[in-house]
Amino acid sequence: MDTQLIAAGLPSLGWAVHGGLLLRRLASARRDPLTGLHTRAGWTTRAEHLLAKHPGALVILVDLDDFKAINDTHGHAAGDTVLTTTARRLSTWCGHHGIAARLGGDEFAAIVTSPDHTADLHVLRESLDQPVEHAGHTLPVSASVGFCHRTDLPVPSLTDALSAADAAMYTAKGHGRRNTLH
Repeated sequence: MDTQLIAAGLPSLGWAVHGGLLLRRLASARRDPLTGLHTRAGWTTRAEHLLAKHPGALVILVDLDDFKAINDTHGHAAGDTVLTTTARRLSTWCGHHGIAARLGGDEFAAIVTSPDHTADLHVLRESLDQPVEHAGHTLPVSASVGFCHRTDLPVPSLTDALSAADAAMYTAKGHGRRNTLH
């Protein structure tokens, strides 16, 4: 083989490998390493697109109640178990008609493009409120859930939908734990 040809091809090969590694790092940065859910950045881009495209979309925010107490009482490994279980429960509820994300800490979000094809929000809340087993302990878990239908917005923007869902979630928290505001 011609050494000039090899010498000319090596930089291209190096750039191709480097580009592949950068793409892999970018993709992993858009996934939460603990739960496997989208991060805020990865989810926001997809959620904005889905909200604009689907007139019946539903945006959901979830905040675990008293999560700090789980970490303080049972340790961070127990908290991690609660977070991964919550992520799985939310993803399962969304199914093929939505995507879920961990926004940070104990806050999660989801967008469902066809709410009629998913279980009722009460089913989600009941699922999220189930205890979690960790290291021989049964950990009580509860979550506050807020949501916003795209049809409730004058302009279908994700920022407005998240603000409305956030307000609904905190109103639900004001009525006590284990609430979902309608």
